Amino acid sequence: MKFNKMQGAGNDFLLFNGVENKYENYSKMAKKLCDRRYGVGGDGIMIAEESQVADIKMVYYNSDGSKGEMCGNGIRCFSKFVYEEEIVKKREIIIETGDGIKVAYLDVNSDDKVDSITISMGKARLNPKEIPVLMEGDRVINEKIGVDGKDIIFSAVLIGVPHAIIISEDLEGVDINHLGEKIEKDSLFPNNINVNFIQVLGRDRIKIKTWERGAGRTLACGTGSCSGVYIANLLGLVDENVEVETEGGILKIKLQGDEVFMTGAAETTFKGEVVWE
Repeated sequence: MKFNKMQGAGNDFLLFNGVENKYENYSKMAKKLCDRRYGVGGDGIMIAEESQVADIKMVYYNSDGSKGEMCGNGIRCFSKFVYEEEIVKKREIIIETGDGIKVAYLDVNSDDKVDSITISMGKARLNPKEIPVLMEGDRVINEKIGVDGKDIIFSAVLIGVPHAIIISEDLEGVDINHLGEKIEKDSLFPNNINVNFIQVLGRDRIKIKTWERGAGRTLACGTGSCSGVYIANLLGLVDENVEVETEGGILKIKLQGDEVFMTGAAETTFKGEVVWE
C-alpha cells in the first residue's frame, strides 16, 4: 500500500488512499507503522474512504491503535492529501469524520499545490455528559482534579475530541509528560482525555503544550489549540482571533460564537510504500 508521510505543525501522520486499497486491520497497521523505532513513525494514520454523506470520509487511528473521532492537524493534512492526490479535486471539501461533517477551505497556489487550509471545526460543546466528564452541572469550568496529592484547576470542552485545558503562568515549569499521562486516564474521564497546558501571552496569542490521548506527547494538536482558545476566550483572557504557538508551529484560531475555525499549513515530507511480509 502506498502512503504519504505528512505533518501539520509537527503533528505527523501516514495517509492512505482507502478508496483504491483496503486493509482489514487498521488498528494493527497504526501500531506497527507509527512506531518510531521499528516502523515509519507517526502520531497516527488516516485513511481516505468513500462517503455516502460527504465528498470523502476520514478514518483516523492513533499511534496506539485506538480509533479517534477527529484530528485537527490531521484533517488539514488529509485535505491536502485528497486534493493533491486527486481523490477529491475541490477547493472546498466536505469531509465525514467520527465527529460529524467538517468543511475544509483550501488556499491553492499557481502550481496547484495547497499552501494552507482553513477547517470549519463545528461547535464547541461544554456539557460534561457529551465530553464526557463525570461531574455534575452543565459545564466543567475551573474545576479541580487531584494529581499526586495536589489540586490542579482545569476546564473541559469537546471540539472534535475531548480536551482538558489547564492554564499556567509559565509552561517551562510544568512537567507536561507526567501530568498529561496522569490526567489522560483519570477516572473522571471515562473515554480518557487530551490534556492541554496553555500560557496566555496576550489578547491575540497563546502558547500551548499537549499530551494527546492515545499518542502521548506531541508537538501540536489542532483540536487542542481550538479548545485552548475557546476556553481562554470564555474566561475573558483572549479575543476571538488568536495565534497559537505550538511546539511545532503556528496555528490561527477564529471564534464566531460557538463556531470554531482553524487555519494552518500542511506538508508532505515523503512518500513510500508498505509491503507486508
